[in-house]
Amino acid sequence: MSESKAIWDDLLGQPEAVAQLELAVRHRDQGVHHAWLMTGPPGSGRSNLAHAFAAALLCPDGGCSVCKSCVMAKASTHPDISVLSTEKVVISIEEVRKLVADSQFGASMGKFRIMIIEDADRMIERSSNVLLKALEEPPAGTIWLLCAPSEADMLPTIRSRVRRVGLKVPAVEEVARLLIARDGIDAKLAHQVAAESQSHIGMARRLATSHEARSRRRETLLTALAINGVTSAVNAAERWLDIAKKDAEALTADRDLEERNAMLKTMGIQPGETVPNNLKADLKALEEGQKRRATRSVRDGIDRILVDLLSLYRDVLSVQIAADAPLINEELAGQIGETARSTSPASTIQKLDAIAQARIRIDRNVRDLMVLESLGVSLRTKAS
Repeated sequence: MSESKAIWDDLLGQPEAVAQLELAVRHRDQGVHHAWLMTGPPGSGRSNLAHAFAAALLCPDGGCSVCKSCVMAKASTHPDISVLSTEKVVISIEEVRKLVADSQFGASMGKFRIMIIEDADRMIERSSNVLLKALEEPPAGTIWLLCAPSEADMLPTIRSRVRRVGLKVPAVEEVARLLIARDGIDAKLAHQVAAESQSHIGMARRLATSHEARSRRRETLLTALAINGVTSAVNAAERWLDIAKKDAEALTADRDLEERNAMLKTMGIQPGETVPNNLKADLKALEEGQKRRATRSVRDGIDRILVDLLSLYRDVLSVQIAADAPLINEELAGQIGETARSTSPASTIQKLDAIAQARIRIDRNVRDLMVLESLGVSLRTKAS
């Protein structure tokens, strides 16, 4: 069974979840439960787990990662896998209806037709009810994989019809070891970015492999510590928004190229070769989806900035109360210590609350710059 585990290699620190799904794959000939819910905090790998499970179910060898089925699954071109990954704040009822309609068609290559909903918690109640009907009477061979931060984010009626798979955030040390072994990252840098990403594997790898990404993150934090008035708060907000846009642009550009190359590979087209007319529609569909993702990436970049700011003031508070915990942002230990000495724990807690509130407002689609300007004012340095 060693080869069958290849598809799970990047799912770090999730032995219980992987074991549960491997068991389902091994016994798929006896039937597979028709609906699964993958839950876990950001960075735990909910979507990665769902895609790996889908690939393993469709692979003749249970997840070899190198056969045609696995390569197509990895390139997001497998005809038996449909994915709903909205670029909007909520998943609309129209999007769910379309996916439900698609689920009625049988598999074309493998035994199963697999429907994945990433960020299933973004469904409003009406959309969830449309999905519920599909879960109550699923066509034979159709499997639904839902991803959400927690079970509480889903309607009780949906929770009662799914098999649950819980994920956890891997330890910093585990993420560092993965970066060292898989990506050849220097040990010191691997531990630094594993901590700074707060064990988010994708973000840790990005920080490890991009000096620009690390520089933007450092500037984000230093900009916050330098806010001492309304003018600098407004300037900080504009700078954060610019950083989010540049970060999103860099992230989507790399991912877009990787996806395009992967699709061309599955089509049997070498880099630089002309794409045949009968395949251009597939490539265009990919490009349109990438454009929609770019829009959402800016919003995700802003949220990442807010998460980084939470880590910064968490470190400040840890120093202030002499907590026995390692700093997330060890590279800024000097600046963190200075801020901790010049401000009070109460003011730091107020800043943490302000950042948490900003995340809620961003999630509710309040104008980006307005949220960041208000936050900047709240983060002004005040003497203790």
